[in-house]
Amino acid sequence: MNDIFVDDLGEGHAFIFVHGFLGSSEMWSLQKDYFKSKYRIVSPALPGFGESHKAPSLNSINDMAKFVLEVIEEKKINKFHLIGHSMGGMIVQEIAKIAGDKIEKLICFATSSIGEIPGRFETMDESIRRLKEEGIDELKSRIPPKWFVKGNKDKNYFFCENAVTNISEETASNALHAMKQWNGFENLKNIKNQTLIVWGDKDTAYNLEQVETLNTNIPNSELKIINGCSHNAHLEEPDKINQIIDKFLSN
Repeated sequence: MNDIFVDDLGEGHAFIFVHGFLGSSEMWSLQKDYFKSKYRIVSPALPGFGESHKAPSLNSINDMAKFVLEVIEEKKINKFHLIGHSMGGMIVQEIAKIAGDKIEKLICFATSSIGEIPGRFETMDESIRRLKEEGIDELKSRIPPKWFVKGNKDKNYFFCENAVTNISEETASNALHAMKQWNGFENLKNIKNQTLIVWGDKDTAYNLEQVETLNTNIPNSELKIINGCSHNAHLEEPDKINQIIDKFLSN
């Protein structure tokens, strides 16, 4: 686990946070602050991303899921609540496939059961092509603003700016290929955990059809739609998101 950053704070029942594409552990700051008095928060930065930018990146969702499980095992945690945002939502679905019995409650936030999302602001192939042709700096400045209704003018946009600072072209490319190749649809019916699905109604990365597919096919699931928010609703409306998650975990 050289060059891997894992934030571990608070005490009590474990709550694992998995960030998304171009993300970092820090992007969960407004959730960590809220939940650290109630849970033990464990929030890794995925290899190649954010605070773990020096670690070699992974090129499959399955490998990313195994990485998170290794972190959990190293922390000697047996049971936990689990949340994943965007690409992290794919990772937590994969964790549910591998080790669903260890998850108590599952939260799939702004995500889908497939990586190649119809209706995304651009196809994965287009993102991959543009990354190759235009380079990492252009991708860093172009994609994160799409995740906020106010674009890079959002008061919490700086979390995205911090997260992308040291991301390499290889890391971004590996993650785009990992998402494009991943398909978790067939496993949805096997997810037995009580599941909360959260989505902002202005999200241009994942559309309503994608989250309704999760809700329809995961047996014990509920969908909460956050009005007026885009893909990074946890940074746009943190209080609202935190209260929804808190209520779900407390019931």
